Amino acid sequence: MHSNRTSAVPRKRVWWWIGAGLLVCLLTLLVVGEVMVRRAGPILRGRVVETLQTRFHSRVELDYFDVSLLHGFAVTGSGLRIYSQDDVVTAGANDPLITVGQFEFHTPLRSLFVKPMHVGTVRVAGMTIRIPPRQERVADAPARRRRGKIEVIADEILVENSTLVIGTAKANKDPKRFALERIRLRHVGEGEPMEYEATLMNAFPRGQIHASGAFGPWNAEQPGESAVRGDYVFDHAELNSIKGVGGTLSSAGSFNGRLNRIEADGTTTTPDFSLDTANHPMPLATHYRAVIDGTNGDTYLQSVQAKLGGSEFTCAGAILNVKGKGHITDLDVDIPAGRLRDFLELAVKTRPPFMQSGISMKMHLRVPYGRESVTKKLEMQGRFRLRQIRFTNPQVQDKVDMLSLRAQGNPKDARPGASDVPSQMSGSLVLSRGQMTVSQLNYLLPGAQVALDGVYSLDGKTFDFHGKVRTAATVSQMVATGWKSFLLKLADPFFSKHGAGAEIPVKITGTEGAPKFGLDFGGGKKSEAAQEKDDLQSRRDELTPDGRIARHPSPGLPIPRSRR
Repeated sequence: MHSNRTSAVPRKRVWWWIGAGLLVCLLTLLVVGEVMVRRAGPILRGRVVETLQTRFHSRVELDYFDVSLLHGFAVTGSGLRIYSQDDVVTAGANDPLITVGQFEFHTPLRSLFVKPMHVGTVRVAGMTIRIPPRQERVADAPARRRRGKIEVIADEILVENSTLVIGTAKANKDPKRFALERIRLRHVGEGEPMEYEATLMNAFPRGQIHASGAFGPWNAEQPGESAVRGDYVFDHAELNSIKGVGGTLSSAGSFNGRLNRIEADGTTTTPDFSLDTANHPMPLATHYRAVIDGTNGDTYLQSVQAKLGGSEFTCAGAILNVKGKGHITDLDVDIPAGRLRDFLELAVKTRPPFMQSGISMKMHLRVPYGRESVTKKLEMQGRFRLRQIRFTNPQVQDKVDMLSLRAQGNPKDARPGASDVPSQMSGSLVLSRGQMTVSQLNYLLPGAQVALDGVYSLDGKTFDFHGKVRTAATVSQMVATGWKSFLLKLADPFFSKHGAGAEIPVKITGTEGAPKFGLDFGGGKKSEAAQEKDDLQSRRDELTPDGRIARHPSPGLPIPRSRR
């Protein structure tokens, strides 16, 4: 009994000493951990600041930095600001180059004793990058690089919800802003390009752009000179975010150059492109080459090969950013051999289009800034030529066919469906605020030449043209034989002018769907000199290179004696 009691006492003391030892060890670890955290915090903070100062050759401010012992060192921070180089920024340009809302990363304990310290992934949220214009810098200031070491190397940086702001010193330009939803940067090192994957939201047209490539090395003295290259995919862009335009655009391509001069090459596909004047979807595809100034958003289209429906055309020009107002689109368009129906389907509400033909056109197109619909702002000026014209309204086509037969002196054959005459048209047009003004309209068909001027609205509600018809036959020859023809012979001298059998004032009014043809004797008379000038202008397309009037194969009109 006595021996059992004496053996139990030492056992209790052993467990007591073991518990006390463990408590001491725990307290020791807590003290050591506290010491390590207190010492590691300033050490890690210093390494982060030193690395950023050396990387950007700039002043760095950091509001909050915290270290905790959780699976190694868990580091969090906020209120990070990186400024431009101290010795090259003018007074007044005091905004930080980079601001970071929050960041965090993990690193093992052993990394504290290694230089440079390697960090796997740095997560950043709420970052804004501001690239000031070159003009905000002192041109003659020497570039002073901060002395220091790269103390921290991050294998990867993940950035969520950031903004890139590219400033400009031009008074008529707004800073260019990009909303970057997600960026992944790899191989972030001194003097080396960074690999990136980025997702950004484009405002106009609205949609996500996915891009990957390389950026840098960062040029701290002239950020706009920093190199950039990559490939992009722009899917499901909503064109209806641009007022007056509809459809869903997809685009892909590549780019290369400097931030202030990016050369891009790509394609776009819009299977349902439409304008609000008609709301008739049409397939549109393009291949483009462009130069983009990333510092102000100006885009210079060097070459665009486009296809609308079955019509191919080219254009070149610029899309320019105007401060506080929006963009101006300015293009030169060349349609060498298109189909008129494709362009009428796109722009005109009435279906089917009132006319079908081949079309050649050269024009200057401009879309100014403003909140109005694109189709109401659209301005266009140029010359056109239509070939093998055919009117879709059978009644209109019959009237044209019968006019041609009568103008050739064959009134007995002038009946509906009796002929299908080839015809062509040329002229000049000016489009502004949804209304097209057509001048020098020269419509040629066998036996007749129609010269018109007038206006036409894209909604099809206004169709108002006035001019003259010149025919090979006289007035009496255009009427079937009989007493009417005999009586009209008395009027032949009054209508026979400038070598034509007859010259008759006409008008075409009404609407696109229901045009009305009639004589126009109320337009007033012009002087002989003014009429001579108008005749010459209406025939300008028939002039040979040396200035003489050429015979046109289709109308069969005699050459006026005054021009022989």
